[in-house]
Amino acid sequence: MSTGSADLVVTGGPVHTGIPGERAEGFAVRNGRIVAVGTAGEVDAWCGPGTRRLDLAGRLAVPGLIDGHIHLGIGGTQLALELPLLPTDGPDEVLTKVRDWAGRLEPDEWIVGGILGSGTYAALNSREMLRRLDEASLGHPVLLRDDTMHNRQVNSAALAAMGVDDTTPDPPGGTYARDADGRLTGALWELTSTRAEEAAKSAQRDPHGRLMTALRAALERTRRIGYTSLQDAATMEHHLAALQDLERSGDLPAWIVASMPARDFLEAGAVGEELFAQAPQYRSEQIRPDFVKFVIDGVPTTRTTALLHPYRCHHDSEDSEFRGTPYWSLDELTAGLRRCAELGLGAKIHATGDASVRLALDAAAIVRKDPGPQPIIQIAHMSFIAPEDLPRFAELDVYADACPFLWHPSPLFDAVAHQVPTETMDRIWPFKDLLATGAVVAGGSDWPVGLPELNPWLGIETMVTRGAPEEQGDPRRINPEQAITREQAVAAFTSASARALGIDDRTGALRPGLSADFLVLDRNIFEVPATEIHRTGVDETYFRGECVHSRG
Repeated sequence: MSTGSADLVVTGGPVHTGIPGERAEGFAVRNGRIVAVGTAGEVDAWCGPGTRRLDLAGRLAVPGLIDGHIHLGIGGTQLALELPLLPTDGPDEVLTKVRDWAGRLEPDEWIVGGILGSGTYAALNSREMLRRLDEASLGHPVLLRDDTMHNRQVNSAALAAMGVDDTTPDPPGGTYARDADGRLTGALWELTSTRAEEAAKSAQRDPHGRLMTALRAALERTRRIGYTSLQDAATMEHHLAALQDLERSGDLPAWIVASMPARDFLEAGAVGEELFAQAPQYRSEQIRPDFVKFVIDGVPTTRTTALLHPYRCHHDSEDSEFRGTPYWSLDELTAGLRRCAELGLGAKIHATGDASVRLALDAAAIVRKDPGPQPIIQIAHMSFIAPEDLPRFAELDVYADACPFLWHPSPLFDAVAHQVPTETMDRIWPFKDLLATGAVVAGGSDWPVGLPELNPWLGIETMVTRGAPEEQGDPRRINPEQAITREQAVAAFTSASARALGIDDRTGALRPGLSADFLVLDRNIFEVPATEIHRTGVDETYFRGECVHSRG
């Protein structure tokens, strides 16, 4: 029975609460929070003279989606300010787009853009392609990001701005790609990319203004497609400052959980203890700098992922036993997790290979034996998991941060398969087995990594179908035995992600006491053919009980 009237009552269509198996006929909202969920009659009891009514008219209401792994700054900048490239663009198309973009710029402006498909990125790695990129750029420095966001392609003008030449040694954790004669090709692997990003940023006239524009673009996109909570996967201080400005101006329609890099990252700025000390000044109700980001290996396409089995060999000169090397030792990672516990922070651990996943689980196993407070631990990407390690996620209370959601044939998938042994690829993204052990699988996009467009409904669909959207015309299914149900997939982007982010006391489901973050959809994603889920449109997005997006 109600103890007062609600501000908003929602009825007239099916309500999925975000918990598998739970349905309702409506819910009531007061002061931005849900106060009742139940039958239409139970909810109607909350109506008063000032209550607004939202008639679903048969449409489905679901909780606001949660992206547990997104790069708001990079994605928004690419969306609003940079040269757009498609992962399917070949070298000639890339060069044509670079030349066209160069013609729009002021002298000395950088050409920054992406994303390069892994196949195109590899094709650009030569002295001849460097020469052609120099010609196409019309004298402008060029920085292009690949679909993993771990690597960059630059031209000679950018190398000069970076202060890098053929004699420059590789830094720890990074490589300047060279030809057989030791000459630079312009390809930058891992942490050498940071130097290029620093050089490009130093040439910007108004970095904070650019970032504000980028974040506004990213947040407009995310609320339009249904996100009301986001975990930024690599958050620097300048991101926190810009997010704070947006919140103060009323332009932050989402809960933001920040992940602060523990070591040098692919963006310029303070990391580690210096960043951790700065973060509390930005903490607010909506901005939560609650996680530390650990990158303990790289990406398969450049053989920087740490695997249990050797990479595939394509040339006689390659080491047939090479498995990649983690960036962190077990002792270092264990110490890092213990520091998280001391600071009251969680850990988001980037681990793309089965060896790095095991390393992360081994560190978690040690830390879980410690007395006192324990950190939330997520293992991000976890594309490959050895069968014997699957039960350890639930046993150690470690969340599976399942991203990116390219759980279907794609250029990036094929580039990974070119490097990773077949027996490992055959076990990719074992979601069904993880869920069977009791593990929590949280969904994320890793946008803009590998993605020309952000679409969480595609992520939900392909967790169910394990295939590409029908319009792509690719009939393959990727490890189809690991398909999960629609309700499990929706939970990955709602209630499960809320638990993994540590915000399940605030959002993630339609339940009394939680924030009224919900969506009204143009179709019932539990009834339409699974292959149509990616076409889902969001008619309305509500954050804290207020409409922040409407299709009119």
